[in-house]
Amino acid sequence: MARLNNSKQSGGIPTHVAIIMDGNGRWAKKRGLPRTAGHTAGAATFRHITRYASRIGIKYLTVYAFSTENWKRPADEVNALMKLFHKQLVESLTDFRDDDVVVRFIGDKSGFSDNLQKLIAETEEVSKDRNGMVLNIAMNYGGRDEILRAAKLLCEDCMSGKISADDITKEMFAQKLYTANQPDPDLIIRPGGEARISNFLLYQAAYSELYITDTLWPDFSEDDLIRAIDYYSKRNRRFGGI
Repeated sequence: MARLNNSKQSGGIPTHVAIIMDGNGRWAKKRGLPRTAGHTAGAATFRHITRYASRIGIKYLTVYAFSTENWKRPADEVNALMKLFHKQLVESLTDFRDDDVVVRFIGDKSGFSDNLQKLIAETEEVSKDRNGMVLNIAMNYGGRDEILRAAKLLCEDCMSGKISADDITKEMFAQKLYTANQPDPDLIIRPGGEARISNFLLYQAAYSELYITDTLWPDFSEDDLIRAIDYYSKRNRRFGGI
């Protein structure tokens, strides 16, 4: 089993880790299974990795569960995903009860059914006063949409006279994002081998370290997370400096 080695002494455990949970469909295809089986396996990995991330001291974990573009997938797969989300949310109301994890959802919640929106609100409400790791679940999320939404909110503030255009700062813009009051991700992990960001946290990822592994998300293990953190710990983060 991989170990954290000297990550605490060098680059340190990243405060905020983001994961693009990719490869569920390919995992299922390799096994001759329907894509929905891959999503079910990926959901189990999500629960396990969330608990482990909390246990090793990560303060914020953001996972990409369903993008604004995922609606383009076949209707039967989208419907199966919605049922899976519903099932997972019901289970999470008890699953994470003793884990001290604050659960938040980022993205356009209005795109989901009334029942799913109700479960999302309930999950956020029961976890809001916990003191542990913050788990952001990105659902019906797109980075460009998030930036556009933030710009519109600032425009509304300008039009109402609350602020002027000259008042707008990077910090003010960040407060209009779904991740307001949270640090930007230190490390973005992409299982599945694809080398792209896929419209994920475009504003927040400006100086995130990117770690790509060929391991498909359902197979992603504690060892894989440790290897990603070990990679991060050896990076020299200059943020544009020398």
